[in-house]
Amino acid sequence: MRDLEHVDEIDRVLRGQDTGRDGLVAESWRRCVEAYGMDPARPDPAHIVTAAELREHREQSERLIATARSGLQALFRQVAGQNYVLLLADAKGITVDYFGDPRFEDELRQAGLHLGSNWTEDLAGTCGVGSCIVTGEAITIHQGDHFGLAHTPLSCTAAPIFDTKGELSAVLDISLLRSPSPKSSQNLAMGLVTASARRVEMANLMAMTRRDWVLRVSTSPEFLEVDPEAAVALDGSGRIIGMTTGARRAFDPKGERGLIGSRIDDWLDLTVDDLPDLMRGRPTEERVLRLKDGRGLFGHAIAPQAATASAALRRREPDLPGALGSFAGPDPALARILAQAGRLAPTSVPLLIVGETGTGKEKLARAIHVCGPSGRAFHALRCAGLADLSALAEATAGTLFLRGVEDLATPVQDQLLALLDLRPDLRVIAGTRADPADLHGRLRPDLFFRLAGATLSLPALRHRADFDWLLDRLLRRRSADGVRLSPSARAELKARPWRGNIRELEQALDVAVALAEGPVIDLPDLPPEAPSSAAASRTDETDLEAILMACDWNMAQAARRLGVNRSTVLRRVRKAGLTVPE
Repeated sequence: MRDLEHVDEIDRVLRGQDTGRDGLVAESWRRCVEAYGMDPARPDPAHIVTAAELREHREQSERLIATARSGLQALFRQVAGQNYVLLLADAKGITVDYFGDPRFEDELRQAGLHLGSNWTEDLAGTCGVGSCIVTGEAITIHQGDHFGLAHTPLSCTAAPIFDTKGELSAVLDISLLRSPSPKSSQNLAMGLVTASARRVEMANLMAMTRRDWVLRVSTSPEFLEVDPEAAVALDGSGRIIGMTTGARRAFDPKGERGLIGSRIDDWLDLTVDDLPDLMRGRPTEERVLRLKDGRGLFGHAIAPQAATASAALRRREPDLPGALGSFAGPDPALARILAQAGRLAPTSVPLLIVGETGTGKEKLARAIHVCGPSGRAFHALRCAGLADLSALAEATAGTLFLRGVEDLATPVQDQLLALLDLRPDLRVIAGTRADPADLHGRLRPDLFFRLAGATLSLPALRHRADFDWLLDRLLRRRSADGVRLSPSARAELKARPWRGNIRELEQALDVAVALAEGPVIDLPDLPPEAPSSAAASRTDETDLEAILMACDWNMAQAARRLGVNRSTVLRRVRKAGLTVPE
């Protein structure tokens, strides 16, 4: 009988007639029939990915799982007595975290309410997770709303979780194997799952923007500090660099323009200088914000964790000149190197820039040159295979950059010493892949000390804490159409060891932009990872803490960069006595 009902229903869907379902569900049914060619009368089993595939999806979602887990545990404690199951699915529809009653594990697995289940709409038909991914909206798929026969006993309520840039990163689903017939019985489930998704987004924003201002807002003062409705993260100029979904609804309810990249004073009668007045210590009811359209909100500002130290640093150090100021993003180690470079730039001190291939040694040399005296030339020479320096005898005064100075042949070393005596108006900056101690043994001692007046060491890309900043910058340079990375593609790029450093990353992005068929670069668009040598992996053992800090203590990413298993990283962390910073 059910088969016949489905056939009749499909006929009405294709004719565009009312099936008694709401608009989102009816549209999903239409997609299942027209786009996916699915048969609702076929009792397809649950789709469970392999253990290897599940491990890959869980590694890519490790940060989100860690951020969401405590909140999901609290939610499960609320609903466990009512036989609900919680699923956290990634943007691909794969369940990467799960809370359910172990007494019903076999039945839950058979229904797909389990770890590793694939709930994409093209496989499972109309369902909570799949339809939520397609629509980007919270939705309840109740019993007969499900397209496939195998799922009609279920009731599934799902809400999307977006990342700080507004891209879908996960779906939170709360489901029942069997539920009361009225769909309204799941109204409470909808309230719980949307509130939990909002809190996960808030926790993720706070974790990702510790070094930035965060403005949290609410329509009432009572819950402003304990459970705000929305939040945005702001850089030092007041530009919005992160948000929760609620912020888009609060600031731009009509969806007329994007928040990311806009300024906070575009939306509120407020500037970044006003944020300290919205911190704790002032009565909540006095922290009123006025939107440009006249609506009112209550605001709570949270200062960057290192605000005091940063302010002191700004008082001690002048702003870096443009060429150096745009060299790197928020990376404390690079900030110290660039501050040194800024002080050395106007001098004639010879510099030695040390770093692996592709770390930007020549770019830093050019930035230092630009920040030095004006009207001077920049001469770059590749030392490998160089046989003569006579052309430099009449060269214009300026900077001489020696690329790969460790490859300089002995006769040319002699010529270089003579040239430096002849041309004191040439400031030498030498780039090398070699350790300075090794370089000392490969160059004439008198030449080495003429080149190494000061040493600047550039970190490898896998050690840089500003990887996201660099990735977005390089991507913008390659696409005028706003091509962006999917969360899974971004996670994959952040996990690679990048032995070729920035040069290798640039080539990977060139390939990905060329292969992407739409505005989003996804995993299939990325070129394969370049093989890493065991020797290189062993070398990184001494840099364990640097790599962990660059990965924000994401063990899976650190393991990929080191070329070892995650368990090996954990063992080395314990052996070294390292602890996650507060």
